[in-house]
Amino acid sequence: MPVTFKTISAAEAGQRIDNFLLTQLKGVPKSHIYRVIRKGEVRVNKKRIKPEYKLQANDDVRIPPVRVAERPTIQAVPDSLRTCLTTQILLEDEHCIIMNKPAGIAVHGGSEQPFGIIEAFRIVREDLPFVELAHRLDRDTSGCLLMAKSRAALRELHSLIRKGQMEKRYDALVKGRWPRNLNRVDLPLLPYQRVAGEQKVIVSEEGKSARTHFKVIKNLSETTWIEAKLDTGRMHQIRVHCSEKGYPIVGDLKYGDRSFNKEMRRNDIKRLFLHAKSLKFRLMDQDYAVFAPMGDLENTLREL
Repeated sequence: MPVTFKTISAAEAGQRIDNFLLTQLKGVPKSHIYRVIRKGEVRVNKKRIKPEYKLQANDDVRIPPVRVAERPTIQAVPDSLRTCLTTQILLEDEHCIIMNKPAGIAVHGGSEQPFGIIEAFRIVREDLPFVELAHRLDRDTSGCLLMAKSRAALRELHSLIRKGQMEKRYDALVKGRWPRNLNRVDLPLLPYQRVAGEQKVIVSEEGKSARTHFKVIKNLSETTWIEAKLDTGRMHQIRVHCSEKGYPIVGDLKYGDRSFNKEMRRNDIKRLFLHAKSLKFRLMDQDYAVFAPMGDLENTLREL
């Protein structure tokens, strides 16, 4: 593609240049976008900028020629996913959509699957001129997934998340007897790439601060049903904090106890037992408080 120039509109203002380029250069890896920014190939008003630069209305952005990887054309959204997207909406208004995301579906498409929740949603809901994820959930995590229906709402939601003004609560089932006095875990987390591109997170002083509050809901025979409330929203935060304290989440194939997971499959627990059960925040002078039923996990808890 050739060099292109883009004048930022009022609706596009306020977002970081790296996030803006991700929307303009579909299929280009984030690492490559950071590389062209560092090399000065991306200019704003003819000046070099940093990835965290926030765009202003009427900024002139130079977008360099970048080879965009071709992605498979989405011919149709599978009926099962289409049904999910239309029946699992917990709340929708003029500002946002909150759905109860099922486990096993990624929020974004990748190399193994050409589309995820957000790509499929844009196809199913052709009536929406704008829809974007306000945050992310792991592929195997179920529960409240928040999407913005305007650029202004997205900016406000991101601001709420950064300031810690969005309450996110999760239900989890962990191995062992969680101590009732273990109410808070404050351990910095650092993502890194393993062999074959697998991404994991470790506890490291070089990482970013991460704080999770925990509460015991019920002690079971071999496990504990706990609630986790996030102060920060780092990748895999709850999973790593639980594992680091010696109480890995049942069904966690990346940070969990492999032999214990195998035992728990007898109780029909075949996936990560982590559910984003509620969101609470204030947006555009409106209060939001949404709860997502656990579905299959609730049946499993009853049996346990």
